[in-house]
Amino acid sequence: MRLSVLDQSPNRSGVSPDATIRESLELARACEAYGYHRYWLSEHHGSEAVAGSAPEILMAAIAATTARIRVGSAGIMLPHYSAFKVAEQFRVLEAIAPGRIDMGVGRAPGTDGRTAMALNPSAGGMAENFPAQVRDLYAWASGGPLPESHPFRTVRAEPSGPYAPELWILGSSNYGAQLAAHFGLPYCFAYFFSEGQGAQEALDIYRENFKPSELLTAPHAAITVWAFAADTQETADYFYQSRAVFSVLRDQGRFTAQLSPEEAAAFPFTEEQRARAARRKERAFTGTAPDVAARLRALAAETGIAELVITTTAYDPAARQRSYELLAREMMG
Repeated sequence: MRLSVLDQSPNRSGVSPDATIRESLELARACEAYGYHRYWLSEHHGSEAVAGSAPEILMAAIAATTARIRVGSAGIMLPHYSAFKVAEQFRVLEAIAPGRIDMGVGRAPGTDGRTAMALNPSAGGMAENFPAQVRDLYAWASGGPLPESHPFRTVRAEPSGPYAPELWILGSSNYGAQLAAHFGLPYCFAYFFSEGQGAQEALDIYRENFKPSELLTAPHAAITVWAFAADTQETADYFYQSRAVFSVLRDQGRFTAQLSPEEAAAFPFTEEQRARAARRKERAFTGTAPDVAARLRALAAETGIAELVITTTAYDPAARQRSYELLAREMMG
């Protein structure tokens, strides 16, 4: 089983968001040294919680400063953009790091309606065209043919080269699973979005309906899981306090910068919120590295996935990096 990384460049209370982007560069180099297979970057807009608004730009910086690890988007929210322009961007990225670029795309807006409109005022209804966009993106990015009747069939995305970005479909519903199966593409389910709800159904749909393609002869499924490991349970509990408050605020539709453990300890939970947070912690992949690794292996076996993508938050960047190091040693060492 492969281990990979999803980095959302999470913001922290009292820390300038631009600093989190630079921390992503450092974390990517560390995760390459630890042996992770991919390093993916998310796309969000107008969010206090995460700083990663332009994964294609951050990918370029990471691709240019690493040597082995695959670098990708998780993902580009395709309905905001022209499929042709995205193909050009990723062809350039492929030229920077030949054979190492992943092009993960999704249908969700990654933001609120007003911000989505600001991104592309003429994009109304484009989500309905997502399957056609994926078809066009795949052809332009790989250099393959478009349908004979396509108005832009003769247009080419440059620069050309011997490699092509690896296209992934990302999602947290059955829709993405069906689309990935139809086009014969790898699929990643955002397990951490819904704490696993709907994951097995989506994965089953993907596998049962998969059609072999030039890219894949058999289905390749992954899931993205939030996990945090520490040297001791006490350290894990200390940093998990921030995650507990973030989850409570998320339930209220509030996506804010991560509080420090001290700020989180003083958060005024209601009794109901405290009980819900306790139940969540029991299911969360947090604790010492051997415990977290054992639970992650069990989840991988249960879902039958070929690859596990880990996303981690911790108020201290060193603790976050240490978590990735510990899990790499425990699961790949």
